[in-house]
Amino acid sequence: MANNADPRFTVSDGQSRRGTKDASLDQGLRTYMLGVYNMMALGVVLTGAVAYLISSNAALMQMIYTTPLKYVVMFAPLAVVMFFSFRINQMAAGTAQLLFWVYAALVGASIAFIFTVYTGGSVAKVFFISAAAFGSLSLYGYTTEKSLSGMGTFLFMGVIGIVIASLVNIFLKSQMLDFVVSIIGVLVFAGLTAYDTQKIKALYYAGDSQDAMSKKVTMGALQLYLDFLNMFMFLLRLFGGRR
Repeated sequence: MANNADPRFTVSDGQSRRGTKDASLDQGLRTYMLGVYNMMALGVVLTGAVAYLISSNAALMQMIYTTPLKYVVMFAPLAVVMFFSFRINQMAAGTAQLLFWVYAALVGASIAFIFTVYTGGSVAKVFFISAAAFGSLSLYGYTTEKSLSGMGTFLFMGVIGIVIASLVNIFLKSQMLDFVVSIIGVLVFAGLTAYDTQKIKALYYAGDSQDAMSKKVTMGALQLYLDFLNMFMFLLRLFGGRR
């Protein structure tokens, strides 16, 4: 008789343990994703602040954009992000974070010209449009149960096509090609926002060390930062009011 325990207590006990485990997992995932979004947002703020401060200084603008220094400013962000991507597994978490901030600042220096080409009002308008679109697309990528992995190859090919078309248009200087590339660019990076968010979410593992988790947060922030920045720049080319 003593062995005939009421099975309800066994089930309830099991459900309680699973519930606690699931709650812990959800909390950890929320903390992880919040870290990604916060770092990405601060990177965008740093980029905007550097771009605005440089554009407000005529002497600094002249030094950067009318001397060979412009090539350093142009290619330095690319060099940093490539080094970051290839060496992320070998570097310490603190180094990865430092490189992220350096990259965000260098990007700010490289896009300072937008404040001299476009009106401040149109830059602000396109920024908020980009932020709203990014937020909606990232939320979709985070919440959808549909796998977006099939989009990866297509979106990567789209990025390659954009790069090639942009290089060709340096020589052609075609407004029509620039318009088409801008539309495709918006669509590709909109797709990448949702795709990358789902991929970053899937990388979360509760058993990661603090160092490994920190590097995942930094890498995720960089990916979403690039998605937002590129979407913003393409939208600015389409809807920015020129001075």
